[in-house]
Amino acid sequence: MLKTFSITAILEGVSYLMLFGLGMPLKYLADMPEPNIYIGYAHGFLFIAYVALAALLTLERKWGFKMFAILFIASLLPFGTFYIDKKYLKPMLAAG
Repeated sequence: MLKTFSITAILEGVSYLMLFGLGMPLKYLADMPEPNIYIGYAHGFLFIAYVALAALLTLERKWGFKMFAILFIASLLPFGTFYIDKKYLKPMLAAG
């Protein structure tokens, strides 16, 4: 489950950056709202999956509310999920 969460964290981070780096400029600067719709749907799905997996992992591993709060806040920040993956998830995966 940790590996699945790690992959979801990366995908959520990529979708977040695509939404702000590609979808929003196309919508507001090029008057093309269509790509923003699809990127937004993908990001919404990945965000919900990320938060759900974070909650499940927090309960499974008995991390506590503080760790869940860190994981949740990271999902709201650009590059936050990449930081979580590098700082917390990769070392846990390497440790087994």
